[in-house]
Amino acid sequence: MANRCLYNASFKKFLSSDKMEVLGILHDNFHGEALTTTNEAWKGEIELLQKVLVPWENEAGEIVFEYDIPRLGKRIDVVLLLRGIIFCLEFKVGQNDALQSDVEQVMDYALDLKNFHRFSHDRTIVPILIPTNHQRRSTVFFPSVYDDAVYNPLIVGAGQLQNLLISVLKYSGATKADAIENWIISPYTPTPTIIEAARTLFESHSVEDITRHEADEVSTDATINYLLQIIDKSKRNGQKSICFVTGVPGAGKTLVGLDVAIKQTYKEANNSKEDGAVYLSGNGPLVAVLTEALARDNYKKNASKGKRLSDSRREVSEFIQIIHRYRDNMLAKIKNPVENGVIEIDPEKAVRLESTGYGEVEHVAIFDEAQRSWTHKRISDYLKRGGTYGNKLKVPNFPFSEAEFLIWSLDQREDWAVIICLVGGGQEINTGEAGITAWIEALNNRFRHWQVFISNKLTEPEYAEGKVNELLKENNKVTFSDSLHLAVSLRSFRAERLSSFIHSLLSFNDDAKDLYNEVAAKGYPIVLTRDMDKAREWLRSKARGSQQTGVLVSKVAARFKPLAVNILPQGDENAVHWFLEDKTDIRSSNYLEDAATEIQVQGLELDFACVLWDADMRYNDGHWEYFKFNGKNKWNPVPNTANGQEEKKYMLNAYRVLLTRARQGIVICVPSGNNRLTPEGFPEDPTRLPEFYDGTYKYLKSLGIEEI
Repeated sequence: MANRCLYNASFKKFLSSDKMEVLGILHDNFHGEALTTTNEAWKGEIELLQKVLVPWENEAGEIVFEYDIPRLGKRIDVVLLLRGIIFCLEFKVGQNDALQSDVEQVMDYALDLKNFHRFSHDRTIVPILIPTNHQRRSTVFFPSVYDDAVYNPLIVGAGQLQNLLISVLKYSGATKADAIENWIISPYTPTPTIIEAARTLFESHSVEDITRHEADEVSTDATINYLLQIIDKSKRNGQKSICFVTGVPGAGKTLVGLDVAIKQTYKEANNSKEDGAVYLSGNGPLVAVLTEALARDNYKKNASKGKRLSDSRREVSEFIQIIHRYRDNMLAKIKNPVENGVIEIDPEKAVRLESTGYGEVEHVAIFDEAQRSWTHKRISDYLKRGGTYGNKLKVPNFPFSEAEFLIWSLDQREDWAVIICLVGGGQEINTGEAGITAWIEALNNRFRHWQVFISNKLTEPEYAEGKVNELLKENNKVTFSDSLHLAVSLRSFRAERLSSFIHSLLSFNDDAKDLYNEVAAKGYPIVLTRDMDKAREWLRSKARGSQQTGVLVSKVAARFKPLAVNILPQGDENAVHWFLEDKTDIRSSNYLEDAATEIQVQGLELDFACVLWDADMRYNDGHWEYFKFNGKNKWNPVPNTANGQEEKKYMLNAYRVLLTRARQGIVICVPSGNNRLTPEGFPEDPTRLPEFYDGTYKYLKSLGIEEI
């Protein structure tokens, strides 16, 4: 089961294996190169456990190294299944003492198993922290404050681990063999207690507060109610349905997705997950920021009850998840390698549940930014190389696009299912993002039994290049509805007109100047400058109280160091700090030092933003020219090949995303460049010549944009 862990075996097999053989299997199943410290830690753990487990050599025990908790992206160092008890072992090699953060880490692993791992729900779970040089061991055993058969974390040095296991087995009365069948391939199924906790999380409408949506309540309510009706109809008729929801930036697509997930999951009083929904996104920064924001909000409300921040994060992660983990959990169930282009479930890798079949626990899956799902080429190349989250999950000859596989995953349910795709027009920003075409082709080619409910705006040019009608003309299960488009009311006039203006600006439409005047007349300022210091002054003068400002750049941007701007490093935790810390923390966007890219801000918004325009996309005589920096001394033009044309589309969409991130106003800074010469008469900085920027500045100014 290498796709669920890096190694598992019976105690007998593990103890009879050479330690280098076990280490080799760990390496073979690990994605990427293991660090020297990781390698040494594994060797130490293997040597220790091959001594510690000798007393139980002939029992039906099982050992698991680096176990992935389904769909949560958490990996436990070692799990021991012995006499019906689940021991979670977290090693801290070379440490003398236990740190509080380490104790909390191993406790969190135990609680994740209890709350989300079907075959751990009714088992005793014992978390053990092992600072290997620790000289003592815990001697007091008692359940945690959660009253759920999870022990308080135990602490032990390497030399006392065997004695500790003996003591726990004696204390718990575990004297007989009690194998836990299929534990390693357990389904992901949240317990009623975690569902109740998550329901409490949203009682005060935290979703609306966090997303700060601008859409008219009537508009979003109409869309939410329509989606809930489709879900209800699908359940009553035992059918599979897919819905495509469109909306301009700022119209509340993410809000609608979260709201449907909450209403659908928590509408019944019996805490059942049976009809529940999960909100999935491939946008790591968005999921990280939403999860952390909601968790912090819940933590503040419940701190007096002894709740930890990690408890709140766990409650949120019950239904806000990264799409790749959902996908990979389904991939772990298939026959591998795939033969004859047919994906099939492998009964030895998955557990069939009565109503779920081999599908996941939720009937409803909500895919945010569905246009960003991967093409067949991208996902097949990725799976051919192997893996996600540390495991080499290699699937050669993978036959589906990501959209097709996600529909297939919901199709595994034997009763009914609903997919809700939230679609942003013209917002594919990474190579290998398929757009909405891949979803429609999958429905036409393989899933003709699915009912299709589609926004009437999906036929417009920014979706599937305007070919939706043509693609769907032979499909007789299609229903168009204006309820699936998030129309923005006059109260949020800004979002719709701003989106139209940015579209016209980027497309050189004749109405761009008029649209700019409309947006400005409604009190939404868009200003232009060539001076980054002036841009910062403008942002600081506009923001009041807790209003948020930030600097935005395209991911291709390269030459901003001379302007004292740093590109925010990749990593979801950086986006969390950038968005959520306040003005007392230098990691906050408000310091206007770190600039976020379209990858980090898509789906999220600021109050006031500066879009810093680099030489990657330049205006020249009525068209855009595209360049990429070589990392040293030169901008190279993007070629006019098929791949180059695709890349240009993503670069244009990047600026579309950046220019629609601000709720209340934007300043566009097009640098002046460097016009100075060396004493020898050569450009001082040939990577920032004024002509790289002047055309763009003049074009924007020609639209009437006010200069500061």
